[in-house]
Amino acid sequence: MREHGLAPDFPPAALAQLRAIGGAAAASGAAFRDLRPLLWCSIDNDESRDLDQLSVAEVLAGGATRVLVAVADVDSVVAAGSPLDAHARANTTSVYTAAQVFPMLPERLSTDLTSLAAGEERASLVIDMTVSADGVVSAADVYRARVVNRAKLAYDSVAAWLDGKGPIPAPVAVVAGMAEQLRIQDRAAQALKRVRKAQGALGLTTLEAQAVYEGGTLIDLRPGEDNRAKELIEYFMIAANGVVAQFLESKRAPSVRRVLRVPERWGRIVALAATVGETLPAAPDARALSEFLVHCEQRSPERFPDLSLAVVKLLGAGEYVLKRPGEPAEGHFGLAVDDYTHATAPNRRFPDLLSQRLVKAALAGRAAPYDDTTLRALAQHCTEQEGNAARVERQVRKSAAAMLLTPRIGEQFDALVTGVNESGTWVRIAHPLAEGKLVKGAQGLDVGDSLRVQLTHTDIERGFIDFARAQ
Repeated sequence: MREHGLAPDFPPAALAQLRAIGGAAAASGAAFRDLRPLLWCSIDNDESRDLDQLSVAEVLAGGATRVLVAVADVDSVVAAGSPLDAHARANTTSVYTAAQVFPMLPERLSTDLTSLAAGEERASLVIDMTVSADGVVSAADVYRARVVNRAKLAYDSVAAWLDGKGPIPAPVAVVAGMAEQLRIQDRAAQALKRVRKAQGALGLTTLEAQAVYEGGTLIDLRPGEDNRAKELIEYFMIAANGVVAQFLESKRAPSVRRVLRVPERWGRIVALAATVGETLPAAPDARALSEFLVHCEQRSPERFPDLSLAVVKLLGAGEYVLKRPGEPAEGHFGLAVDDYTHATAPNRRFPDLLSQRLVKAALAGRAAPYDDTTLRALAQHCTEQEGNAARVERQVRKSAAAMLLTPRIGEQFDALVTGVNESGTWVRIAHPLAEGKLVKGAQGLDVGDSLRVQLTHTDIERGFIDFARAQ
């Protein structure tokens, strides 16, 4: 982390500030609506305790649904310019490695005092959306409220129950009305999904390596899988982040937008499509790419994650930019939206905390707490640190994979080319899910090509995994 400009430890001043914090932020007064009676729930990973958002929904007339997303009010505990804020501003993100999580904020905050923990009254920012029967956000509002999480839920168990493949999760069963509440949320999320797909949002299924431990020993790196509950949160968050961007624009306030520019390697994406008998236009077209991906997933679901990974690599990385009111929006190519920010995970990402402060200032009729020069510099810094965090996570994941693969030197694997640059050619194998360098036989290969490789060398400390193209 230090090599990549990230601080693994909280400085003494930040720890002193932490010790002086007496409790969670107060949520009283005229500025807060009392939404505690609603059936709020959180849905996250099994092990997650840094709960950034809750959701609840109700059916309206004409088939519409009112969807509310509550976001933890982190700013009320972590003031701008404070030592804790300085650490968050320096790292800009939590770093999730296979060995340890390095949170952006101390765990006493992110998993307790600024977390929307089950059964606890908390201050929040609420994004209140009306989703029409055809999946369009037809009205929206943003305001402060006090909320209580009635059920802490996990993706996999909720998804299994929604799909009729598992029992009702225990936290759902013990709260009257929560089962129907989740059904309402699921229907609204699927309606939002249909609209996003129709507008050209890219449906990509990428495999992220999850560390699997047994008795404290790492035994595998397995891919996490998408499911219906993850989609529920994903589409609610996309909608909520769009509403926040539009809210700040309506208040003539600046914002830090999340953008994904038109891909420079569109030609290679076109070539990949041709290898499976599909034709894409010569000029970048998000809707055409989306339709191509849908066809490929339907035709060959088992190979779709490999295609998705290749497309993700060719699309390039997202970035943060300053959006001044009245200026044209750069948009997000992958989501097929013009107005998009990050505002729903302030415990984990500094751009979301920035958005929260901008929204609170706009609600109070105050000037933005940051000038344009500062916001532009912070946007660039957040982009750079996001990349650095990804490098740290990737390096530790490679060390974990190298440790698992060391006894298997000489074995052959099916592989996919995931990267080609001046540093070399990179391939991924599936069992365990790991990426390494193709040190022999890389001539003529490009992203998305499949091949057979042989493991030739590992270096656990450096996270090196070397392959040669098999005969």
